[in-house]
Amino acid sequence: MGKIIAIANQKGGVGKTTTTVNLAASLGVLEKKVLLIDADPQANATSGLGVEVEAVEKGTYQLLEHTLNAEATIVPTDSPNVDLIPAHIDLVAIEIELVDKDNREYMMKEAIGGLREAYDFILIDCAPSLGLLTLNALTAADSVMIPIQCEYFALEGLGKLLNTVKSVQRIHNTDLDIEGMLLTMYDSRLRLSNQVVDEVKKHFADMVFDTIIQRNVKLSEAPSYGESIIKYDASSKGASNYLNLANEILNKNKEKV
Repeated sequence: MGKIIAIANQKGGVGKTTTTVNLAASLGVLEKKVLLIDADPQANATSGLGVEVEAVEKGTYQLLEHTLNAEATIVPTDSPNVDLIPAHIDLVAIEIELVDKDNREYMMKEAIGGLREAYDFILIDCAPSLGLLTLNALTAADSVMIPIQCEYFALEGLGKLLNTVKSVQRIHNTDLDIEGMLLTMYDSRLRLSNQVVDEVKKHFADMVFDTIIQRNVKLSEAPSYGESIIKYDASSKGASNYLNLANEILNKNKEKV
């Protein structure tokens, strides 16, 4: 039965979508069946996998509105073994439209529960906020991965996110675990990057992935071509980092997948 992992951080620009897209692609080339759900109105994960956002007519919006079943919203991608439930800018309206509905925090959980049997991993790319979209993702997920940028304000807001996770664990999803914290945008030449790594590992110890995602030009270039780093440049440092992360997750979940 597939594992659902939400990739979340209310701070923007921490490598959240980059991680979701490239982790999905890496797990795919390691022969795991993966579904990526784009739950961010910016739809960067959708375009990052080569799907034209403007052409999206069925996706996460319809999934959460329950106007279509989950299977009807899935589209294939060019990445081996990776399917996508795409997003469109119309997803901006979903928080307003769901606010008066009963069980509004459980819309995604209800919609995707039946997909577990078809996939080894379901990855949810969350919006950079702690609103209803992210709450739905955390309620549906088995675990949450938290990307942390190796820069000065890295730990700012992390406490708020962890409090939100605890609140979800207490009220909506008692089984929610923290999959791990992922250090991103690391530059070994910068003392600050090394200080952030030391600080995060000191505070969170075993919760931090061994894999660190280094700053890499190819990682920045790949989305503009609608490709994962695995497809864009499989020999790059970025591709190596994300394949290492995928292997680390597979080892961690060996008994479950």
